Amino acid sequence: MQISEISIHRPVLATVMNVIILLVGIISYDRLAVRLVPNVDVPIVTVATFYPGANAQVIESQITKPVEDALSGIEGIDYISSVSRAESSQVTIRFRLDRDADAAASDVRDRVAQARGVLPEEADEPIVQKQEADAQPIIYLAFSSDRHNLTEIADIATRLVKDRIQTIPGVAQAGVFGNRFAMRIWLDPDRLAGYELTPQDIETALRQQNIEVPAGRVESLDREFTVLAETDLSEPEEFAAIVVKNTDRYLVRLGDVARIELGADSARFRARFNQRNAVPLGVVKQAVANPLDISNALKIMLPQITRTLPEGMRVDIAYDSTVFIQESIDEVYTTVAEAVILVAIVIFLFLRNWRAVVIPLVTIPVSLIGAFAIMLLFGFTINTLSLLAMVLAIGLVVDDAIVMLENIYRHIENGMEPFQAALKGSRQIGFAIIAMTLTLAAVYLPFAFSTGRSGLLFIEFALTLAGAVVVSGFTALTLSPMMCSKLLKHEKKHGRFFDFGERILRGLDGAYHRGLSRVLRLRWLTVGVAALIITAMVGLLMSLPSELAPPEDQGLVIGFGTAPEGSTVDYTDRYAKQIEAIYNTVEERNRSFVIVGFSGVTSVIGFVGLHPWEERERTAQQVANSLFPQFMSIPGLMAFPITPPPLGQNDFGQPFNIVVQTTGTWEELGALVDEIIVKLRTNPRLTNPDTDLKLNKPELRIDVNREKVSTVGASVDAVGRTLETMLGGRNVTRFKKGTEQYDVIVQIEDASRRTPGDLSNIFVRGDNDQMIQLQNLATVTETVAAKELNHFNKLRSATVSAGLAPGYTLGDALEWTEQAMEEVAPGTLYDLSGQTRELRESESSATILMALALIFIYLVLSA
Repeated sequence: MQISEISIHRPVLATVMNVIILLVGIISYDRLAVRLVPNVDVPIVTVATFYPGANAQVIESQITKPVEDALSGIEGIDYISSVSRAESSQVTIRFRLDRDADAAASDVRDRVAQARGVLPEEADEPIVQKQEADAQPIIYLAFSSDRHNLTEIADIATRLVKDRIQTIPGVAQAGVFGNRFAMRIWLDPDRLAGYELTPQDIETALRQQNIEVPAGRVESLDREFTVLAETDLSEPEEFAAIVVKNTDRYLVRLGDVARIELGADSARFRARFNQRNAVPLGVVKQAVANPLDISNALKIMLPQITRTLPEGMRVDIAYDSTVFIQESIDEVYTTVAEAVILVAIVIFLFLRNWRAVVIPLVTIPVSLIGAFAIMLLFGFTINTLSLLAMVLAIGLVVDDAIVMLENIYRHIENGMEPFQAALKGSRQIGFAIIAMTLTLAAVYLPFAFSTGRSGLLFIEFALTLAGAVVVSGFTALTLSPMMCSKLLKHEKKHGRFFDFGERILRGLDGAYHRGLSRVLRLRWLTVGVAALIITAMVGLLMSLPSELAPPEDQGLVIGFGTAPEGSTVDYTDRYAKQIEAIYNTVEERNRSFVIVGFSGVTSVIGFVGLHPWEERERTAQQVANSLFPQFMSIPGLMAFPITPPPLGQNDFGQPFNIVVQTTGTWEELGALVDEIIVKLRTNPRLTNPDTDLKLNKPELRIDVNREKVSTVGASVDAVGRTLETMLGGRNVTRFKKGTEQYDVIVQIEDASRRTPGDLSNIFVRGDNDQMIQLQNLATVTETVAAKELNHFNKLRSATVSAGLAPGYTLGDALEWTEQAMEEVAPGTLYDLSGQTRELRESESSATILMALALIFIYLVLSA
């Protein structure tokens, strides 16, 4: 072949071409980002709208549904889901993977702007945001102290640490998850009524007397002075001295009707690291940043940070996902080295000539390093899947070089000069090398047409492998024949090892010829046996259980817990400590991290980190399985342990999810879901079946008598705002502490709002400044309501989720559940979400990809 002949005649040119491939590959390797798995950025856009004072039902009808109607016609939508909670609506639009995320977000903003006119005027402006796939913290730091409370710890972490971490190259955000300082104005409802004051009076006084405005300057002929007006407040004593009412006889100050303290803005969040109260700080990386570089830089910075912390305060790494990334990549590199050694041994055993072994071995580094240039060209990253392609490529990239070497070596053994043998051998085998290369590459090219998130994950794997094979074909046509002409020589006499190997190979060759002769005489029997084998293969394939991906041991076990609706943070925290006690029984444990209130006061999430893989015998999945009975025995929580989902997914929680939909009422949907859950509980391999439709959240419903309100000279607006301030708390103004600004929050004392009867102590102002009890203007009823109302593709929906017993796959669970639903509720509308949806999407494309691979191979061989 022409390129081979040129390379043989001009060995320097052949060497330079392959050295250039190496250099470009090395430069590309240095510029490639490092990730655990390929970056698959699913286009997801959220629309969040807040409507103060509205319950979930009002949010659903007046906010969520109009927004969904406006968004439903946008191009490229996969599905729309929404959650309607008290005072807030969140609509999530997931687009197909071929949709540009920025264009999708722009379309959503346009549609939301058009729908703003049909939303209530009192509702806040909808907030449209594009979700980033990498917007999850990769590292959590835990700040703890035996001398500071949690609010002080959070404040120190925010002021002294947060900004420094954000200066690390590649860090997008560092967020402190804790309570901030706030000036808490705890109102006494009895004293307020006694002084004929309302919460609105307190708010007005705060806004008027806690201000910071520029006062200008005083100028003379030669000098000028800036004027600083000390009109803002910063200490509790200063707030207590605010005059809220001026009568003829005395001044009523804020301290007369309220208790003022510098406290926390919220008390609905708890965190502990190794059973010590702690404040977490999450580090979020930029989309193209190298997480390993961030982790290394953070570890270098931690000693400096520790020195700046107050005495008694410490910082620990509570969670570091880069440990698993580093271990995974190191393991793949080790596997690459082992594969190279094994390939070298196999080649030597067959060729029994070290000179001949060197020629195909040179192909390995050239092909693998050259593949990095192709990865950079396509925007790929270094991850476990692309490196897995490198491992598999080692056995493929030497094939072309071995075929070229064998043909040239045959001519040399027959007495031809190496130079002439290289010319003749490469000319004979050149097109065969091209055919082999294209055939191998064609097998993996169909993966470029994969759909779904799981399919896109393997695009990098397939194209990296195909790229390495293509580079190996080029090397086999250029460098290999040139090296054969220089290194190989005719040996008239071989050693004992060569002769011994030759006898074995000739024996194998003879046995093969004899077996082939018998098979050719029994052609129809051979065809029948082959047909039986193919049939058996298809049957085995159909009977194999299916799942999205095998579980991974990431050195971490995650525990989830949910308390009954209406539980307080203290109740949830009490049972969260039982989860910590269970974690302490794990022999492989080296740290634990528990957060209470991460998505509401009834939720708990706990992480237990395990010792390094080489220091323990049990896998993370085995540890989680052993913890399951103990979690189930916790009486006050529905708790379960899991391991992180594989392939870098962010869908924490139960792996099995099916969305039940209806066009009827919530009560009808609730009854239907209850029937399905009862059926799921009959399957012991489905654990902890549950639903997100909870119609049992305790609620106090206040029905305002508008006639009475009008008669006494009050207003419904005043009643609503009084309730909001007294019970929910209102951020009225801000104060300065050091260089930071903090909220001033007005709220009723905790002791005055513990029971429904305490609502009778709330007063509003009527005519002639008369104070009127709320119970005279409204009726209070204890009832239950939905915690949240969900829609899926604009229909009312409830997600039924469950865990999987060891050995029970996601595909088996889905098949069984679909049959069970046909028995319990035939004709029910349902859809899939989470890992279950991805499994179904990946299954639908697998058959098409296999067919495409066969067609590609046939077309290449035909050509």
